[in-house]
Amino acid sequence: MDRQAGVSAAMHRAKNAARASHVTVGELRRRPGGGFEIDCSCGMVLTNGPEWTLDEHIRLHRAEARYLALSEVAPAGMPRLIPVGTDRRPR
Repeated sequence: MDRQAGVSAAMHRAKNAARASHVTVGELRRRPGGGFEIDCSCGMVLTNGPEWTLDEHIRLHRAEARYLALSEVAPAGMPRLIPVGTDRRPR
């Protein structure tokens, strides 16, 4: 297997692992203040807020999970849209 195929496979696995690790679980609950919340399988409680919907929070949470997972396996020299601190780069 050449290096290019290995990197792609690692990124593909990371994306799939992030998707599988961040799914909503349980039932939608009404919060005392009138908002809503639902649990993520990672343990975080996803909520709506004064400036965002629950759906927006779920989508952002999943996108952040994918970003973090892909960032961990991305080659160190890959050009990035978002600057990555040295502590977030692959080792």
